[in-house]
Amino acid sequence: MSKVFTHDTQAHPVVVTTDSIELNGDLTIPAGAQGIVLFAHGSGSSRHSPRNRYVASVLQTGGLATLLLDLLTAAEEDIDIQTRQLRFDIDLLASRLVGATDWLFHTPATQQLNIGYFGASTGSAAALIAATKRPHLVKAIVSRGGRPDLAGAALPQVLAPTLLIVGGSDFPVITMNEDALARLDRSTAKQLEVIPRATHLFEEPGTLERVAVLASQWFQHYLLLPNANESA
Repeated sequence: MSKVFTHDTQAHPVVVTTDSIELNGDLTIPAGAQGIVLFAHGSGSSRHSPRNRYVASVLQTGGLATLLLDLLTAAEEDIDIQTRQLRFDIDLLASRLVGATDWLFHTPATQQLNIGYFGASTGSAAALIAATKRPHLVKAIVSRGGRPDLAGAALPQVLAPTLLIVGGSDFPVITMNEDALARLDRSTAKQLEVIPRATHLFEEPGTLERVAVLASQWFQHYLLLPNANESA
């Protein structure tokens, strides 16, 4: 029997099962939500990332549901701490996002919600690849300080409107995002936003707040359209 989730701003712990792997997550569904944002954390991070949790809180205030998810199991995280390899296994992370997307689509409380991805660092590349696997479900993508270049050959196949946000002082990553933006299909809505004075983690005063505002505006526009849930 499916678990019943209440519609409020309280986070509910969930277990997302994909390919026989159980992933821990925190699901929040504000009353009246029409869209949900699935967070893909960056390298060495988890669903407990304070930056992603802050952005999620802003999205929730704007009426969007959120799912903060661990892309690795506890055992895999222990291995990754030692090897630092799984965090860069983009195909593995993307497959976990695809599984979580299917879970959202088949879970009664979320199956009517338009889906977006918020990716950070390597999670951005995983989000872009996953979006090409479920183009009829993923309606928008936002990348924060991401490595979209790691999505490689998948970039021209991305159909979801994509916003890339980078820090103005994160110089190598700016170039990577500029190159990735150019490789996205011309017919795809795409935009690069550079936050002045921000470094890679957006720790400077006001910079993470700006990221949250931009992300909220992007998702509000593309997830809350009346016809956004219609597929070709």
